[in-house]
Amino acid sequence: MKDIILLIVSAALVNNVILARFLGLCSFMGVTTRVDTAVGMGAACTFVITISSMVDWGVEKFLLVPFGLGYLRTVTFILVIAAAVQFTEMVVRKVSPALFKMLGIYLPLITTNCAVLGVTLLLVEGKYGFMDSTVFAFASSLGYSLVMVMFAGLRERVALADVPRLFAGPPIGFITASLLALAFMGFSGMSAN
Repeated sequence: MKDIILLIVSAALVNNVILARFLGLCSFMGVTTRVDTAVGMGAACTFVITISSMVDWGVEKFLLVPFGLGYLRTVTFILVIAAAVQFTEMVVRKVSPALFKMLGIYLPLITTNCAVLGVTLLLVEGKYGFMDSTVFAFASSLGYSLVMVMFAGLRERVALADVPRLFAGPPIGFITASLLALAFMGFSGMSAN
């Protein structure tokens, strides 16, 4: 149980996909102008990262490695991710048309979100078993969602602040993101790795 908790803390906080590994920055900067949009994007990415990582683990273990097709890893993983995104897009469109409209182009772009592929490739690199892979993927996606929502909240507050004209817009966003990354560095002593 201790190993699972350490894996969760490490994946979600210490080695956060956005703030420590710098993956998924496009959606991080593009979708986080409102908290509700960030929550929706975080939920969609959580689903896609978890499901695609589980399926990709099986594809790697039972198809690519036994048949010596490791060179097709990236293409195969992207196909699985694209299928998961299409399914997610259909569900979001059906369940919440307002959220579907708010996410706009960013929902189909989850397919090209490097955080989704990055987590899957980290699982292959770490040679995790199925349960550890699932926990790692879910924890990584929760860390992704947590940072998205926190950053969206900070950006909403900054939008109401009197920011010097030189720093208005993306510059203050990057400064805020860097301060958030510094805050997350405080978790680095919590991991056994």
